[in-house]
This record gives sequence, C-alpha cells and structure tokens, in this order.
Amino acid sequence: MEIYFDDERGDLDEKTENYMRKSAEKCVTGEGLDAGRCAVSVTFTDKDGIKELNRDYRGVDSVTDVLSFPQYDDFDEISEDGEILLGDVVICKERAAEQAREFGHSLDREMIYLFTHSILHLLGYDHMEEEEKREMRLKEEEVMDFLGLSREV
Repeated sequence: MEIYFDDERGDLDEKTENYMRKSAEKCVTGEGLDAGRCAVSVTFTDKDGIKELNRDYRGVDSVTDVLSFPQYDDFDEISEDGEILLGDVVICKERAAEQAREFGHSLDREMIYLFTHSILHLLGYDHMEEEEKREMRLKEEEVMDFLGLSREV
C-alpha cells in the first residue's frame, strides 16, 4: 500500500505512518483489493484550509476533522493492472488534536482513526443512514482492534 503524503507532514512520525499503512492495507484487503496495487494521497491542513474545502466541495461552511475524495464511484471501473489510486484524504491536525483531548487519547491515535475512517469512505462506506453508520463503525472498530488501538487505549 502506497501512501503519498504532502510536504506539510509536520510532526507525523514513522510509527504513525506505519499504523496508517497497516490500517489502509487491512481496509483494502477486507474489500478484496490487492494492497500492493493500492495507493492514497494524504494532505494535512489547518482549520481554515479544511473549512474552505468543506465549503467548496460539500457546501458545508464549517470546520471538520477529515475529508475524503474518492477516485471511484464504482469499483468495476478499476483497471486489471497498474496502480489503484483510491483517492485523497485531507486531515485537519488542529481538529484532530482537539478531539484527541476530548476523547482522552493521543493525537496519533486520533489521526490513525480519522485516516481509517477516511479510507473506508474511499472504499464506498458512508454513515448517512443508521444501518450504514453501524456497518462503518464496526469496520472502524475492527481495524483499530487489529492495530491494537481499540477505544480503551
């Protein structure tokens, strides 16, 4: 699994990067995709940057924690060979830090959770309806447990 990080990684350490890679691999293989062919880009931004993206692309003029921009609406569109760029993930580190404090866990854990959440969105999961939300939450918990980062950590 290839993760293309932007140049503004800040204090993202190698351990967090490895957790993100393992999370993405778990998510994509769970959907029957070849992790060796899959890639995602990740950008980190501040509150102003994510608010602007949220307004411009979703019509919601407020700060959010993470945005997902999927490459595919239908996985039948995927070529039989070559890299599968699933899409783009944009994480607001400021909002992630606030949420980490609110939930009483580390910034790294929150960043990994937001990344996992976003990868699932790139794979077609959503949480607009209650049943979809339940299914997505179960997938998130499964991945976080796999990483040893369950909610109790």
